[in-house]
Amino acid sequence: MNGVRKSPPHTPSRLPILVGAPGSVRIIGGRWRGTKLPVPDHPGLRPTSDRVRETLFNWLQPQLPGARVLDLFAGSGALGLEALSRGAASAQLVEADLGLASGLKEFGARLDAGSQLEVQAGDALAWLRGAPPGAFDIAFVDPPFDADLWDAVLTLLPACMAGQAWIYLESPIALSPVLPGDWALHRENHTRDVRYALYRRG
Repeated sequence: MNGVRKSPPHTPSRLPILVGAPGSVRIIGGRWRGTKLPVPDHPGLRPTSDRVRETLFNWLQPQLPGARVLDLFAGSGALGLEALSRGAASAQLVEADLGLASGLKEFGARLDAGSQLEVQAGDALAWLRGAPPGAFDIAFVDPPFDADLWDAVLTLLPACMAGQAWIYLESPIALSPVLPGDWALHRENHTRDVRYALYRRG
């Protein structure tokens, strides 16, 4: 998964699963609807389920056209790529695992996402410390649950969000991360194991 392999043209819904990927999730809506995203067998990788993503993007749909999106713990890339598929202007994916990041770059090339998609391999907290202020309209925050990163992330993240921005959080069912005072809960729901919530600034 180092670099882009040249391959014959594909329609988006028929893009192949990357070699070595034992599972997949699908993009639910937009220009890449039905496209399968590879989910490698990787410790801690927990893609947001189709049902949760469908609910989330129903909440966000009016905000997506032209939005600048940050997918901070990208993993499979399902959240950031779903946003691009549904009309976001750009998506910045940040992923600490070099293999996963390389796979995301390759898959973005297969989708012909071009300059709309940028993948950064590196630690999310270190990346946030150098992120440009006010650069994003929507952020997806779904860190490894056992890493307890919510407080650290939510201290740094607001500085790179726009004035009317949105933050989506996934956390264990018993945990409700606390955002700074200028962020208000917009919607929330849960599965058996996961709480997911959307917050709006101002």
